[in-house]
Amino acid sequence: MNLLILCPQWGQEHLPVEDFFLRVKEAGYDGVDTWMPEEPNERKNFIRLLEQYDLKIVSHQHQAKGDTINDFCRSLEYYLNLCLECNPLLINTHSGRDYFSLEDQLRVIDTVEEFSIKNRITVAHETHRGRIGFSPYNTWELFQRRPEMKITADFSHWTCVTESYLENCAEIVEEAIKRTRHIHARVGYTQGPQIPDPRLIEWQEPVGFFLALWRRIYEYRKLNNAGFLTVTTEFGPPPYMWTRTEDNSPVTSQWEINLYVKDLLRKALK
Repeated sequence: MNLLILCPQWGQEHLPVEDFFLRVKEAGYDGVDTWMPEEPNERKNFIRLLEQYDLKIVSHQHQAKGDTINDFCRSLEYYLNLCLECNPLLINTHSGRDYFSLEDQLRVIDTVEEFSIKNRITVAHETHRGRIGFSPYNTWELFQRRPEMKITADFSHWTCVTESYLENCAEIVEEAIKRTRHIHARVGYTQGPQIPDPRLIEWQEPVGFFLALWRRIYEYRKLNNAGFLTVTTEFGPPPYMWTRTEDNSPVTSQWEINLYVKDLLRKALK
């Protein structure tokens, strides 16, 4: 099974897209994890450069909106179709809202599943705060009702929301591992979604916890003959990144941390 490690464009938006792709390629990543430009000419240029630099992509939907569930699902379909234009390995989606009723959350899952089947593309719901996968307990309810639901595992949100290292939801974590198709490799802790620096000895307890989870996902996918597993090194910029009190500047380099995580993943998972 191929381990494909991707770089997020999040935090690199200030770079022209070609400069970003070149930087990613030279750093030894296999591809990128990002959203598609909405402007048609920008999107065409993005796709051309993606092919030119021979980079794989997990495309990302986070823009869907709407005051009613019907409006939201129509918007969701629109952005999923944009994601499809770059021939992604799979699509990651920020699905729904945490305040949606259970019935509306299931409508979102059904909309995604219909799109997935119609277009023969895997679409994974990210376990993200503010979305339908915001907590392990809510996600468990969805798992019970929708056995076809697949996820992007970003367990940093779950450790933050539950203020735990998930000790009380082992069965849910086990099911989540089986449903994972993509990983966002950010290390969270019990009071936030991102530790300041995974290289520091003071933070090796959560680093070890998350590495063990990612290893379990990798081994499960390998055992089940998956062709590949995509992992994005997703340490983010401020306000995810901690900042200094005197000037609000980042405490370290997002780029350097994600390079460290890339190398850590290749060593730990292979």
